[in-house]
Amino acid sequence: MHQEPGRGEADVVHDVAVVGAGVVGCALARQFTLDGASVVVLEKAADVLDGASKANSAILHTGFDAPTGSLELACIQEGHRLYLEIRESLNLPVIRCGALVLAWTDAEAETLPILMAQGAANGVDDLEPLDRARLLALEPNLSPAVRAGFRVPGEALIDPWSAAHGYLLQALVNGARLKRNAEVLGGRRQDGVWRLETRAGVVSARLVINAAGLHGDTVDRRLTGESWFTIRPRKGQFVVYDKTAAALADHILLPVPTKVTKGIVVCRTAYGNLLVGPTAEEQEDRDHALLDRDTLQALVSRAEAILPALAHEEVTAVYAGLRPATEEKDYRIRADLAPGYICVGGIRSTGLSAALGIAAQVAGLAGLSSAPLADPVWPRMPALSDENARDWGQPGNGGIVCHCERVTRREIEAALEGPMAAGSMGGLKRRTRVTMGRCQGFYCSADLARITAGRLTEPMLVGDRRDD
Repeated sequence: MHQEPGRGEADVVHDVAVVGAGVVGCALARQFTLDGASVVVLEKAADVLDGASKANSAILHTGFDAPTGSLELACIQEGHRLYLEIRESLNLPVIRCGALVLAWTDAEAETLPILMAQGAANGVDDLEPLDRARLLALEPNLSPAVRAGFRVPGEALIDPWSAAHGYLLQALVNGARLKRNAEVLGGRRQDGVWRLETRAGVVSARLVINAAGLHGDTVDRRLTGESWFTIRPRKGQFVVYDKTAAALADHILLPVPTKVTKGIVVCRTAYGNLLVGPTAEEQEDRDHALLDRDTLQALVSRAEAILPALAHEEVTAVYAGLRPATEEKDYRIRADLAPGYICVGGIRSTGLSAALGIAAQVAGLAGLSSAPLADPVWPRMPALSDENARDWGQPGNGGIVCHCERVTRREIEAALEGPMAAGSMGGLKRRTRVTMGRCQGFYCSADLARITAGRLTEPMLVGDRRDD
């Protein structure tokens, strides 16, 4: 069903093995496949985007506030450019709404010129300073307590998952292979070839790229005996408001960032809701992001301080994710821990924006001599954003199964087939939007359980509406 290789394929030597199928791993698979390499992607979970990439703010950043001269800045800006270059070919959305950086205190207002100067140094030279009157004219639902701010026209909203799915699908339809439930347990290099021990058997490759996210340092040690960084998981909790709340903000509303975090963001989503978050909470657990009632209430209070009318809107969902932060702020990309090995670590909250740029950077480090594909296939991703015409309005869709999000049976069936078929309920949700609406799957779970019976690696339980 998934067109994945079985066990016992150690004699098949791939040019590249990518460890981890988050957004960065998916972008890497696409880059090297289009460059003409034979690629295998190894994912420890039952589905792709099951780690840090499953929870993000879905913002396409310009890099205006990234550290000047940093690797992160270079990757964000190249990733931003490449996304806009290829998005129409893959049918990926972009909502060009711009962002407002808002100061709520005199101290924050004093830092605005510094931030704008940093943006200019980073090549983002279209920043527009705004006083309170102009901010309230642009966003009349803002609290009048706002002091000042500036506009970043290039910041945009995208779909949180379609980009990564599109990158990986293009790799797969052009010859790459995907192995799920294939955690890398160890490996050794001999005669120029890595023999990777995975839970799905031995996999051989000339070049290994570690894009394991929250477990990047673990994979480092398993393959090279050392790691030059340590993952320090940073939890982010989010609150999602009902769709009527989206009308309260046209721009992405950003706080003045700190040295640790970009802070609490308020923005619309590609799915028609309003999002508030994330928090930035250090923890040791790399696999579980537990929700905390007091923290979520603090998020709601902060959101209402920014947009007072949110006090009259309903919360649809709450969720949390983990970001693979390290002891340093910049990305940790290195190609000299071992021969034929590149580590891509410390890709924090900007990974969605930077993924294509990171892939281009790593391709430069790898220096493979393969010939790029002359005429690659460009698959078209399903339209999930409310900015596009969706399947529920098209004939022959089999009817709507998830009424909150208007997801059709045809969309669900399509997500369960093909080279990147959903392997879990979380994966199906990320491909179609099912159970993401106001009822959180209360009304459609029984139908979904019948449709997916025997077709998911991790079977769905009726009434299972966990936000995974």
